Amino acid sequence: MNLLEGEREEILNSVDDILASSEINRRNLIPILQSVQERLGYLPGPALEKVAEAMGMAAVDVYGVATFYNQFRFHPPGEHQIIVCMGTACYIVGGQIAMDSFARRLNISEGETTPDRKYGLERVACVGCCTMAPVVVVDEQMEGSVTPTRVDGILLSLEANGNGEKPGEEE
Repeated sequence: MNLLEGEREEILNSVDDILASSEINRRNLIPILQSVQERLGYLPGPALEKVAEAMGMAAVDVYGVATFYNQFRFHPPGEHQIIVCMGTACYIVGGQIAMDSFARRLNISEGETTPDRKYGLERVACVGCCTMAPVVVVDEQMEGSVTPTRVDGILLSLEANGNGEKPGEEE
């Protein structure tokens, strides 16, 4: 994903602040990465490179550690986060169909964010609302019995509450 104008400087300044208040050693790599993600919402490439440089490590080694743990994100979160449950109950009654519908409508894959950063799409193992399956969480709001038609309705309501752009469109 391309960085927005001025974002690289913001990223590097944020990482500098975090590194200045951290003890720089390999045993603190994960807490430093967690701090970066907490501040920025994800781990962009320039942040990983800056952390690697400060720790005297190869950037690929820092990336390798970060990709090992599923808590780390490598795409910025969208203004609207769409989380599709793939627990057993949701999967059996159409969770994958809901995921595929969102991916198709937004023109992104699971784990990605639209280029305009309005929508992010994720999957989780279970949200604990099996009786409402398949379940999607949109901006922390539960949506049950999600079908492709409901996907269209959810996206239209987000669009209606926004600036009138269609989901996935760039300005």
